[in-house]
Amino acid sequence: MEKNAANHGAPWEEFYGPNLGYMMDLYDQYKEDPESVSSEMREWFDRYGSPEQVVANGQAQTSDVAIPIGQSVNKIAAAVKLAENIRIHGHLSADINPLQKPTGETSFLKISEYGLTEEDLKQLPAEIISPDAPAEVTNGLEAINHLKKMHTQSIAFEFDHVHDVEEHRWLNQQVESGRLFRSLSKEKKRGILKSLTEVESFEQFLHKTFVGQKRFSIEGVDVLVPMMDEFTQNSIQNGAQNVLIGMAHRGRLSVLAHVLGKPYDLIFSEFQHSPNKDLVPSEGSIGINYGWTGDVKYHLGADKKVPQEAFEARITLANNPSHLEFVNPVVEGYARASQEERTQPGFPRQDTSKAVALLIHGDAAFPGEGVVTETLNMSRIKGYQTGGTLHIIANNQIGFTTDSSDSRSTTYASDPAKGYEIPIVHVNADDPEACMAAVKLAYEYRNKFNKDFVIDLIGYRRYGHNEMDEPSATQPQLYEIIRKHPTVKEIYAEKLMKENVITEEEIKALKEEAEKKLSEQYQKVSKFKIDEPEEIEIPEEVEKPLPQIDTGYPLDDLKQINKELITWPDNFNVFPKLKRILERRADVFDKNSKIDWAHAETLAFATIISDGTPVRITGQDSERGTFAQRHIVLHDYKNGDIYSPLHTLSKAKASFSVHNSPLSETAIVGFEYGYNVHAPETLVLWEAQFGDFANVAQVIFDQFISAGRAKWGQKSGIVLLLPHGYEGQGPEHSSARLERYLTLAAENNWNVANLTSSAQYFHILRRQAAILNTEEMRPLVLMSPKSLLRNQNVASLPEEFTNGQFKPVLEDPKTGKEEDKVTRLIFATGKVAIDLHEALEEKDTDWLHIVRVEELYPFPGEELKAIIKRFKNVKEFKWVQEEPKNMGAWNYIEPLLWDIAPENVEVGYIGRRRMSSTSEGDPTTHKKEQNRIIHEALTGK
Repeated sequence: MEKNAANHGAPWEEFYGPNLGYMMDLYDQYKEDPESVSSEMREWFDRYGSPEQVVANGQAQTSDVAIPIGQSVNKIAAAVKLAENIRIHGHLSADINPLQKPTGETSFLKISEYGLTEEDLKQLPAEIISPDAPAEVTNGLEAINHLKKMHTQSIAFEFDHVHDVEEHRWLNQQVESGRLFRSLSKEKKRGILKSLTEVESFEQFLHKTFVGQKRFSIEGVDVLVPMMDEFTQNSIQNGAQNVLIGMAHRGRLSVLAHVLGKPYDLIFSEFQHSPNKDLVPSEGSIGINYGWTGDVKYHLGADKKVPQEAFEARITLANNPSHLEFVNPVVEGYARASQEERTQPGFPRQDTSKAVALLIHGDAAFPGEGVVTETLNMSRIKGYQTGGTLHIIANNQIGFTTDSSDSRSTTYASDPAKGYEIPIVHVNADDPEACMAAVKLAYEYRNKFNKDFVIDLIGYRRYGHNEMDEPSATQPQLYEIIRKHPTVKEIYAEKLMKENVITEEEIKALKEEAEKKLSEQYQKVSKFKIDEPEEIEIPEEVEKPLPQIDTGYPLDDLKQINKELITWPDNFNVFPKLKRILERRADVFDKNSKIDWAHAETLAFATIISDGTPVRITGQDSERGTFAQRHIVLHDYKNGDIYSPLHTLSKAKASFSVHNSPLSETAIVGFEYGYNVHAPETLVLWEAQFGDFANVAQVIFDQFISAGRAKWGQKSGIVLLLPHGYEGQGPEHSSARLERYLTLAAENNWNVANLTSSAQYFHILRRQAAILNTEEMRPLVLMSPKSLLRNQNVASLPEEFTNGQFKPVLEDPKTGKEEDKVTRLIFATGKVAIDLHEALEEKDTDWLHIVRVEELYPFPGEELKAIIKRFKNVKEFKWVQEEPKNMGAWNYIEPLLWDIAPENVEVGYIGRRRMSSTSEGDPTTHKKEQNRIIHEALTGK
């Protein structure tokens, strides 16, 4: 109740629509405990008493309709309750399953269950039941019947979990007004039938022509294609320049052919050139060569350009691996990147009308895959929202061979969306017009409220999980029904014939036209059939380091930027302790003081946006930094205002975006990868709170970031900041699993680095910005520091920022001064190299030299060879690491060190023993083991 009745002349003015029954429920609650209701409601009940008393003393007002005094308030409340139950639970009696008709009205829809008769309802005005019913609905009984019809057809609605009053009201209006169900034009109906005919003919042609080959056919949810086409065309006609689509295998080939316009002959050629399934029992690949392994046909994406008068729109279907729903956040990242303008300082300017996301889900995967709910959770968060995504669940009522009862704990596959207050429509896939109505409602809701919408498209799967399966082995009764069930094209054609929209001859002509086109396209490629797999020679991998790029920045410009970075408005109150820390940075250039890691990073960001390259950084604590080191967003400690000096730099020519992310790794990394793919000119960074937490996003690293270029030709320059280092914080706060990224490293797919100076960090970020959107672009995996963030042995002098470039190898300045005396070369990377450096003070170390391998992949072999040549008397190489022997860089680096070792030089290991866990859990044990490693490295004992 939003108005205060005490301010109106008649208290019954508050009784409109369902509010009467709601007031009675609240009054019962008030009688038991007055404090349990709002102060406004207590005041109302204190003043007027029970709603029954109010009605007895006058007239209860429902909208503009007065209810006669003699009408029982209980019957009014019962009628309102019945109406609400139809709205809330009508979907349970709806005709939404093409394989199973409703068993009849459930008890909560029966008038008699509420102590009502039809005569009682006739006495009530229609408006008290359904204020939005069409004019021809004149009384309460007709209104109840109208509601039942609206909510129990082949389309049904779940809106009760949408708590926003305006949204809820609007959704009910769309349904109860009948506007949603207005008849389509004859042209529209014929267009839908043509689309269904093309889809069915395409699938049947593939089934007959490529017997036994997997295609994950759409049959059973064929109407998905006209639904997607309707949504994409509406979006483009209303100004969307990009429609971004993500979906798994089911129906993908039909979507590629009929929504994206991928030529039939190209799809056929992919079937023709697949390896023989008897020889290659795996899913097969489209082809393989250096740097391009390709992928199976039902993983591939596509782009379609759609010319418009004022712009050229583009429909994109994202490439997707077999990890089903993991493409969801990637597509959301595409959409956000497409919506933002990044050419001005400050946060990017977002226009959600410029791009729209459309995600197709499986019914088993939607509740089963956690990445789905992670993605739904992002839908209204400032740094990740895209103005509303349409989710369509292609519901075949089965997951692989698993029944729904074994794959979820909920009534519907769509139920997880309820937790995010997303409207849900269930619709029968055998009723194309109801499906179009669902799309219309979803599109209009997105435009009005900029929120997600879910359509649960309930159909079936005509064949097995793939066309090589026999589904009757596991679902014999279900498939007995499906075999006898007519296709949606047949059902809809019959309906249109009865409506005199189309003739039998025209239906036949549509089919013949579709089949003729398929046959003609097949003839174009059939002569190229390959009976045996080709012999393919895969060339040796050639590691290609990035070109040397001068990434120094002019001193005067750095001074000006540095000054602006510690300047904020006069009335802005920076937290005093933080203010003192930041102000210490003021004179580093004048006093030739050292610049620590976080300061170097901020200077890098500032110079990069000053060069015109946008920057986006996200992570669970990215504004402040997990270790309170960054503070690129300042908070006024008196009023809570925020301010970032990076948004007001005088030299900035591009946007700077920073967002604290939700407690999610999988979806956020996927989002940032997708963002970077669609905005390749932007330096996109994702930071793990601790590097270990990146484990949760392993699918994104394995299937997208490391392999996307080889599989799909999809390039990214994303930077992954993974805090790594052994400080005695236990197994979940020590290791970023360096070994995993090195295991995945091949074909120049990314760079992996573990740095030991802030200047190195400055230069590698600027190098990364310089290669964006070029042929050299590739991701960058950085083992970033924790304890080293404020370590003065890592901090660098100003001159190291104004000159030079990133160096893949550094030499410890304390060692190797008398080259002829050196008999041991120590190679290390990251924090342990600093530990060694710090321990050198007390040691006699003329006999050893420490080399820091800053960039591990590509392996800096030439740089290391140049160093090795200077030390003629070396007898041993020792790789020193903190990580256990079966982790870290050792397994990767050992054979590479042997390759460059001179004759008679042994390669050895110093570090932790092989372990199943990444580190010790006890800090005392950790310290003891760490000391042992350093002692052994520096003494040889």
